[in-house]
Amino acid sequence: MSLPLAALFTIAMERQYTYDRNITRIDDVFPAEPERPAKPVGEAQNWLLIGSDSRPGEKGFNRADSIMLVHLPADRARVFFVGIPRDSYVPIPGHGSDKINSAYAYGGPKLLISTVEKLTGVRVDHFAALDFKGFVAMSKAIGGVEVEVSRETYDSANKITWPQGTVHLEGEKALLFVRQRYGLPGGDFDRIKRQQAFLRAVADKLINGGVLTDPFALNDFLGALTTSISVDSGVSIGTLRDLAIELRNIRGGSLVASTVPLAGTDTVKGASIVRLDEKAAKIMYAAIRDDKLEQYFDDHGGTSNTKQVN
Repeated sequence: MSLPLAALFTIAMERQYTYDRNITRIDDVFPAEPERPAKPVGEAQNWLLIGSDSRPGEKGFNRADSIMLVHLPADRARVFFVGIPRDSYVPIPGHGSDKINSAYAYGGPKLLISTVEKLTGVRVDHFAALDFKGFVAMSKAIGGVEVEVSRETYDSANKITWPQGTVHLEGEKALLFVRQRYGLPGGDFDRIKRQQAFLRAVADKLINGGVLTDPFALNDFLGALTTSISVDSGVSIGTLRDLAIELRNIRGGSLVASTVPLAGTDTVKGASIVRLDEKAAKIMYAAIRDDKLEQYFDDHGGTSNTKQVN
């Protein structure tokens, strides 16, 4: 067992009951079985990850600010983050067509999962919601991360300028960076790329930045993560520990980020929405179902794994 993995395992075993109590679990998040897609091929897994202002249930269910389908291939050689823009205009069961983040507000995780499954034909195995306060706590716990900004941008809402070049993100600064929408050339599309870049940077810092070999830093990080995350009731600290072991060989370059294929923006009833490219998206959805995303990206491109973001 490698030193980083041994450190992770030792701390997880010693503190697992504390971490386990920290995690908020949500019951009954999955639709009725006859209505659901088939299980993934082999040992592949699909997680639906959202970011929101509060933990589920604290203030009802706010609209999801960030939505990602995370695909873990059977060989666990990569992790694929597929962003779904929150303004994507899609059918929501029982509510007609609306922005996809409205599904979370209307019916919480269960309706959002049902919406994603019916849209994609991809079965969601687990659900996780990260309170945005968690971005602050986790970034502090690991001493911040660096991302490359390709051009100077100004956030008028928070009156902060992001200079071109390397930017250190820690605490509230990290939260402002991943949440900025206005002032970015690509609007919400650029924000998705920022969030994915931040997650990649966190993973890289954990693996290559010495956090996994520093018991104190690792304890702080796991404490911040488990107090900021809500998951379906089938996820225990043991589930997360086993997943960490399975992903022990993952490096920053193994995290592949993309978005569902898009047709462009539009306006419906005075509201700005995003149209999906349904024909192209069906090909991606099939690749997820068949655990062939790596081949899909080789054939079609569409990843945003550059370290630079707007």
